[in-house]
Amino acid sequence: MLKAISTFVTELLGREEEDEVHFDDTDERLAAAALLFHAVAIDGSIEDVEREKLHVLLSDRFELSSSDTDTLIEEARERDLESVDLHGFTSVLNRALDEEGKQRIIEMLWEIVMSDGEIHEFEDNLVWRVAELLGVSTRDRMVLRKRVLERRAMTESSNSA
Repeated sequence: MLKAISTFVTELLGREEEDEVHFDDTDERLAAAALLFHAVAIDGSIEDVEREKLHVLLSDRFELSSSDTDTLIEEARERDLESVDLHGFTSVLNRALDEEGKQRIIEMLWEIVMSDGEIHEFEDNLVWRVAELLGVSTRDRMVLRKRVLERRAMTESSNSA
């Protein structure tokens, strides 16, 4: 409602609205971002490294500008705070994604969970629950975990060399 009023006033004043991106509740980008934000916040602290990783993952995956990525993260944070469960987000993803896309979401979750160097039990449980809701098998979930761990090890060894 407020958005409609704002648009009306902007049009009355003869100004064009900037090309702002908005993500509605059926947008798989918002659903994915909300799950990723939930993973960042689930252990009770949001570290800078997690915040940066979230921004990079969403920007790269969805080919968004920095400001659009910021908007997506803010909207995802709001949706996560309003949400009572994961089903709303995973149902959007189930409708929008094929098996490969669902596995990519799980891989992104592992990347977020591991970004601070440790896997908290709540984070591990979250990845398991989301994988179950998306229909990603235990085997595939663990293969994706291993892939992310190996990628992190390679990155860390090349950074220390």
